[in-house]
Amino acid sequence: MNHDLKIWPTYYQAIIDEIKKFEIRKNDRCFSVGDILILHEYDSAKKLYTGRCCYVRVDYVLSDFLALEKNYVAMSITLIN
Repeated sequence: MNHDLKIWPTYYQAIIDEIKKFEIRKNDRCFSVGDILILHEYDSAKKLYTGRCCYVRVDYVLSDFLALEKNYVAMSITLIN
């Protein structure tokens, strides 16, 4: 399944640079291994999309972990070139 999501520029660039290999999100979409996240860079100060986006694949989903807030997941992701 594909999911269109907003992402702030700092986090977007870290994914593009392949430094950030995880994403933490509210699990309001039932994220699963194999899902594709379409991350649209969003400037919250200007309240607009920058026009840049990237695709990442969900490789692992961690849920119901004590350190995570209820209904949140940590996902291991891989940038798709």
